[in-house]
Amino acid sequence: MKKTTGNIIYKEDTEQLVRFAKALGHPTRIAILKHLENQSCCFTGDLVDIFPLAQSTISQHLKELRNAGLIQGELNPPKIKYCINKENWKTAKALFQNFFD
Repeated sequence: MKKTTGNIIYKEDTEQLVRFAKALGHPTRIAILKHLENQSCCFTGDLVDIFPLAQSTISQHLKELRNAGLIQGELNPPKIKYCINKENWKTAKALFQNFFD
C-alpha cells in the first residue's frame, strides 16, 4: 500500500522504516534493545538497575520503542514485562538491510 504525504507517495515499508529509525534515534534506546535482545524479557526496574537513568526516563524510552513496535509489554501488576517483538525486529532488520543494499 502507498501513502501520500503532500505530493510524495511512499510505500508502507518506507513509513515503517522511518518509524523504526526514529525509535532507534537515541543511544539509550539502542542499548535497551541490545539488552533485551540477549534476554527473554525483563521489567522496567531491571533496566533502571542497569542504566544510570531515572525510572521515568527509562519508561519514556520504553514507550517510544513500544510505539514503534520494536518491543512489547505484558502487564504483570504492578509491573510491566518487556521483550523484543520478534516479528517486528525481524522486519526492521530486513528493511534496514534492503535500505543499505
